[in-house]
Amino acid sequence: MRVEEHPIINFTRGKKVNFFFNGREVEGYEGEPIAAALHAEGIKVLRHTHNKNRPRGFYCAIGNCSSCLMKVDGIPNVRVCVEALREGMHVQTQSGRGELRDNN
Repeated sequence: MRVEEHPIINFTRGKKVNFFFNGREVEGYEGEPIAAALHAEGIKVLRHTHNKNRPRGFYCAIGNCSSCLMKVDGIPNVRVCVEALREGMHVQTQSGRGELRDNN
């Protein structure tokens, strides 16, 4: 589901792009948050909690909570509610806390 019209806000969308969610090709609009594109595709569970394996979805939508942490192009712990979508991205559901990468 996607908001198409609003009485006050105008939506300007980027071009339609393809990206991959857990290996499956899906569509979204360039520049929109990854979580919004996933939500529009009907994907509402973004990760599961570490201890109790409870599903987590789109929650704060401003990058403050950890409900939307996913692995994007091999990088764990990306907050997809504020990460802009680009053509060809590979987005994966993250298990547990995710692995931290050494940038050195």
